[in-house]
Amino acid sequence: MNKLSHFDASGKASMVDVSEKPVTKRTAIAKGSVKMAASTLEMIGEGRAGKGDVLAVARIAGIAGAKRTSDLIPLCHPLPLSKVAVEFSLNGNDSTVEIVSTAVSTGRTGVEMEALTAVSVAALTIYDMTKSADRTMEIGEIRLAFKEGGKSGRFVGRQ
Repeated sequence: MNKLSHFDASGKASMVDVSEKPVTKRTAIAKGSVKMAASTLEMIGEGRAGKGDVLAVARIAGIAGAKRTSDLIPLCHPLPLSKVAVEFSLNGNDSTVEIVSTAVSTGRTGVEMEALTAVSVAALTIYDMTKSADRTMEIGEIRLAFKEGGKSGRFVGRQ
């Protein structure tokens, strides 16, 4: 088993020292979904939600969330993000909103947490904006789908 990097030699939580790592371009893609009633998905797709354009607000929320990752996850490094994108697709067969986030940075540590945070915050925003119509929604399937850059190189996860 690999040594967990966020613990020091005595087992205490610590922020990883990345000062000796080379600066490289880092990219991460995360995915997730919000499962809902068919009528809720239809409402979102037709732009009939009472609070406004659900996906536009969720996109901005996801981007803002990625930018605040180090404020939310205690041992994350604040990163200079070059790009954060949040995209949605409506899947009528499964009655889900599929979410994909891409985060890019040039730095000494990866952007996986930023991509995952963007998906999570976007999903929570979809829930918040439509909960009055459907409290049975399920947020799930949040995962790292891809990353590249840095010492550990390329990773391709479940798409």
